[in-house]
Amino acid sequence: MRRDGTAWLVGAALLFAWSATAAGPQGGNEAPDPGRAPTAQPEAAYDATGRRDPFRPPRVSQQTASGEARTPLQKYDLGQLKLVAVIYEAQSPRAVVEDDAGLGYIVRVGTPIGVNGGAVKTIERGKMRVEEESIDFYGDRQTSEVVLELAAEERGKR
Repeated sequence: MRRDGTAWLVGAALLFAWSATAAGPQGGNEAPDPGRAPTAQPEAAYDATGRRDPFRPPRVSQQTASGEARTPLQKYDLGQLKLVAVIYEAQSPRAVVEDDAGLGYIVRVGTPIGVNGGAVKTIERGKMRVEEESIDFYGDRQTSEVVLELAAEERGKR
C-alpha cells in the first residue's frame, strides 16, 4: 500500500460512487416502484396574515384602540416609572412621576398612563394607584391595580 494517500482517495471515490447508485435515480419522471410507499406532497406554507406574533407581548403597538397616538406616559411600563412627588392636599391632587431618562410628568386622577391602557385612579399621601386593563393569554380582560409609592428618601422631604 502506498503512503501518499492515493489509497484513501480511491476508497473515498468508491464510497461516493456506491452511495450515489444506492440512492436510486434522481429524476422523478420514472414510474413509481410498486413496493415503495408513495411520498407525501409538500404542504402549503404557513400564512401568518392576521395572526398575532407569539413572541411579542399582546399590546406592543404605539396606538390606542381608537387609533390616536399614545402620550409619552403611555409608552412606558409602570415598572419603568418612579413616583417622586405627591401634592394631595390640593383641590385636585397631583403627582409627579419620572421616567428612566429623568424626565418628570405631572399627573392627576384620570391621566392615561402605562402600556396596558391604565389610568390614575387615586392620589393619596405617599402613593398613587393606577388601574389598568390587560388581556390574558386566553383573551379575557383582567383589571388590576398597581400602586406606585414614594421612595423612602422622598417621604421625609417636605
